[in-house]
Amino acid sequence: MGRVSEELGAKVYLDTNIVIYAIEGFADLAVQIQALLQALDDEQIVAVTSELTLAEALIKPLKDQNQPGQEAYQKFLTTTSVLQVVPISKEILVEAARLRATTKLKLPDAIHLATATLSSCDSFLTNDDSFKSITSANIKILSEINLV
Repeated sequence: MGRVSEELGAKVYLDTNIVIYAIEGFADLAVQIQALLQALDDEQIVAVTSELTLAEALIKPLKDQNQPGQEAYQKFLTTTSVLQVVPISKEILVEAARLRATTKLKLPDAIHLATATLSSCDSFLTNDDSFKSITSANIKILSEINLV
């Protein structure tokens, strides 16, 4: 059991910003992201994300007409043995609506959290401070935890 799995659990939800950092890099959190990716490679953890992540992550590469960037996201966001990409279902949308009714989350964030909840994730990894007020899930803010 490694540091990443101790901090995040065996099954972790990856918010879109975490995927963007993994693909495009983010110098301030490069060591944390590398530890996360190594834990996935070593099969110490399993990650989950929504198909919505692809739509959100592709915006900038599409705007910039960055074909390699588009391909990198599409390749990364394919279900594998250590990454489950979950389709948006009616059940997820109903749970997202419940979250919207009881929190200040925007709809995309509610869809992500609903997907994590219904996928039985041990934690929800993000770098978005808007999730700090959520007490119904094990929210982990990447910049505030130590994965190394």
